[in-house]
Amino acid sequence: MKGRLAILAGAALLAAAPPGHAEPIFLARQYARCTTCHFSPTGGGLLTPYGRSLTREELSTMGRGHSTAPAADASGEQAFLFGLLGNRLGKLSLGIDVRPGRLEVAFPGGNDNRNLLMNAEITAAFRARGWTVYGELGRQPQRDAEARVDSFEHWVGYESQKGLGFRVGRFLPAYGIRFSDHTAFNRKPLGLDTFDQVYGLELSHTGERHLIQLTASPGRADSIIDNDGTRAFVGAARVQFDLSTRTVLVASGLFHGESDVNPSDGSAGLAFGFSPIRRLTIWTEGDAQFQQGSSGAPSYVLVNETSFEVFRGIWLKVSPQLRTSLGDTSGGTFRWAFELNLLPRTHWNVDLSHYRDKGRSNDVVVKTTLLQLHLYL
Repeated sequence: MKGRLAILAGAALLAAAPPGHAEPIFLARQYARCTTCHFSPTGGGLLTPYGRSLTREELSTMGRGHSTAPAADASGEQAFLFGLLGNRLGKLSLGIDVRPGRLEVAFPGGNDNRNLLMNAEITAAFRARGWTVYGELGRQPQRDAEARVDSFEHWVGYESQKGLGFRVGRFLPAYGIRFSDHTAFNRKPLGLDTFDQVYGLELSHTGERHLIQLTASPGRADSIIDNDGTRAFVGAARVQFDLSTRTVLVASGLFHGESDVNPSDGSAGLAFGFSPIRRLTIWTEGDAQFQQGSSGAPSYVLVNETSFEVFRGIWLKVSPQLRTSLGDTSGGTFRWAFELNLLPRTHWNVDLSHYRDKGRSNDVVVKTTLLQLHLYL
């Protein structure tokens, strides 16, 4: 029993790692593609100039009413360092991302409370004639070690006028829906956590109503760098169909080859998102995960995230999540996640999340509360 408690408590503590930055809730604003606002085709990271303008005009509670500069003006409130550099950067975009937080975990027989600097980084992107050069450098925590300063994502990409594109470098493979919470059961348990980027090649084709992304890699970036025996081929495929401006269907597949340490495994998933009204977004994703050598049923994942904007820039989220155990569909964990997301001004927001994880085979409950201040300059 103590071992199970430790595992559950440790899983809850991982919520302290930095989130994924993406916000699929904005499907309610008719933004079905990540690249509407982000340089990265898988979402998250540095905002484009257009994405920055939207943070002021469409998303923040008071941003639009407190600036006289046009939204697209590089000297406006939404620009890098509040527009201090004006138009001097040209086609170069910069961003600073800092996330201090407070974490509280309660489990049977104990608790753990701590203040955290979850991440602090600077990101840059240069885009011209279809080419994009992207990189970030900063401090990020590690699972079992001291925080380190490193470049956790860097790549070069190109997209033609016909929608054919590629990128090569270090990035997270495209799969399913990238929720802002990287610990969601359709992210971390499937091998899509904060530190699961690969060194690889992504091919893509984007059309008016579809997006296809294919990834091939010799292994996770950290496994290649550390040479720890976990290096193995990684392949991924994601196909998105935009059924309307507020309705999206996504089919995905992910494969990790056998390494010296781990057996091969793979996942297949289907996700559906829709926004019946301007302030409401509903996403649901189901996945099945297989592992070489495991008998019985695969592990199943079911995640729903329902988000409602109660007032401009104030979002409430509820997310029931289920993950079963390999070979035993009666095992696993059931989670309730609740979130209050406040976006009062263009460059900062406050996020309060609460998780309740319950073991399905032992009824052990772990409760986690995470308060974050996100500064995006």
